[in-house]
Amino acid sequence: MELSFDLVYALIGFLIMFGILGGIGINKPRGMSVKLWCIGYLAVAIGFDILVILALVSKYSPLINLLIGLSAGAATGLAIHVMHHINEEDAHPTFMG
Repeated sequence: MELSFDLVYALIGFLIMFGILGGIGINKPRGMSVKLWCIGYLAVAIGFDILVILALVSKYSPLINLLIGLSAGAATGLAIHVMHHINEEDAHPTFMG
């Protein structure tokens, strides 16, 4: 199977985003305060938004493919975070009512 440049850019985007989220901690801060961790997540989101605007304005194909990968990396990070909460809920159920 031949890898296209589109797929390569998407894979690079995935690895970048997943690496950033893993670096700052997907489920809890790694070596930083919760406030700094939240600021890191905010910076990632704002940076992503800026890249989306640039991609839409420029219609630059490699950037669009990179954003597809970044989105996939962010979605995977979110899925891991949610799974962590599901496991916590299974271990210590809380009842709302």
